[in-house]
Amino acid sequence: MLHSAMACPSRVGTATATGAGNTVALKSMPQRNLQTRAVPRSKKEDRITTRQNGTRKATGPEQEQGGSKLRDQLYFNFIGFPFPLGPVLRRKTIRREVTPGVMWTFEQAQTFAGFRTSTNIRMTVIKLLSGVLWVHAPIAPTAECIRLMRELGFPVGYIVLTTYAYEHKVFVGPFSRKFPRAKVYVPPRTWSFPLNLPLQALGIFPSGILTTDDPDVPWAGEIQQKVLQASLGAAPYVEVSFFHKPTRTLLVTDAVVSIPAQPPATVSSSELLFQASSNFYVRTLVGPQRAAEPLPDVPLRPRELTPAAAQLGWRRAVLLVLYFRPGDLRDPRASFGALAERLIVGPVLRVLVFPAISAAARDWVGAMCGEWDFRRVIPAHFDAPVRAGPADLRAAFQFLWDGPEGAVEAVERPALGWAGLLRRLRPGGVNGPAPVEYDARDMQALRSLHAFLVRLRVLRPPDGGLGV
Repeated sequence: MLHSAMACPSRVGTATATGAGNTVALKSMPQRNLQTRAVPRSKKEDRITTRQNGTRKATGPEQEQGGSKLRDQLYFNFIGFPFPLGPVLRRKTIRREVTPGVMWTFEQAQTFAGFRTSTNIRMTVIKLLSGVLWVHAPIAPTAECIRLMRELGFPVGYIVLTTYAYEHKVFVGPFSRKFPRAKVYVPPRTWSFPLNLPLQALGIFPSGILTTDDPDVPWAGEIQQKVLQASLGAAPYVEVSFFHKPTRTLLVTDAVVSIPAQPPATVSSSELLFQASSNFYVRTLVGPQRAAEPLPDVPLRPRELTPAAAQLGWRRAVLLVLYFRPGDLRDPRASFGALAERLIVGPVLRVLVFPAISAAARDWVGAMCGEWDFRRVIPAHFDAPVRAGPADLRAAFQFLWDGPEGAVEAVERPALGWAGLLRRLRPGGVNGPAPVEYDARDMQALRSLHAFLVRLRVLRPPDGGLGV
């Protein structure tokens, strides 16, 4: 079960959720407290049965305003290797105000086509003192997304690509065409696979290249940046982190995440219901006999998305996304509870990326912890904003200092700086100084994949004596 005593990441501001139904405004309400999902029993039925706090409640069909909202969410995308990323046709956009009048997040679903597993992908928008908008990691520019952007009432000045990863890179070109006066900035050494195409072939025309602590970028007085760039073997890993000084916010893309206890609003009820059932993935990974054993409060094939079914579906989906082949998909409570509601490095990056570039990653993390006095973190996936500081970030990356080379560096210089050392003396953050522990059974498939990729020389062996 989840650790109920763990502090939940804070959630600030106003959420504007525009879906297939009416627009709903959620003020200062953590989405993890939303315990009800409406699931149509079939496409032909016009009544939706839900459960809320154990009570059945019937509502009428969702109302479309002339079908315009559905059209506004249409966006065709079917690319990606090895797994195409969806949704293929439709993406709902949810805007939240994180800091009134200054910072907003925009979220859409990110699904793994054919697997009925999804999470969220996030764009962060900041209004600079000059009155223009600075856009971090653009998402799909649906008509709905662009309308929500224009409602802010400020021109878009800068669009920032933050990493080489295609799920973030693929939208930069189309998004920038919606705001042709905006300048696009990209990290160095971006690449793509299986075809290493130049950015211009993807419709991205940069105005500048991001470098660490660049004093000449137009936002240097408000937003600082640090670039992680190091060779994994066949290709480099590249990610740029940013620190918004006025709000003391750290912006990252994939480096760290915080898993919410409840599913994001972008995750569909049908996907949660599918994951809560004894489906193909459960039967394949744990065997048909064990998959036939029901869990408390959730039948093997639930027909209604009760709070218990939604929670089970979300936990299973998270473990599939994080581990590909978790140790116990039938009962995900222990594995999910070990990772939820704390700042962590995702297992894929923990095994396949950072061990090969540990020296560069230590410098990057050490610089962020030592120079930036942030109080919250906004990643591009899962929960945000996360109440966390340098001590929490350092704890998430503790494994970088566990090898012999990392141990020497930890003695030679403090990773947190004086401000970080003082913060250790007072409560705060989502997980304190305790390092993250990953279940060995969950990590087994990723470790086998790592060994295979090292043999193929796609990945470098772990440097500095660091283990995976």
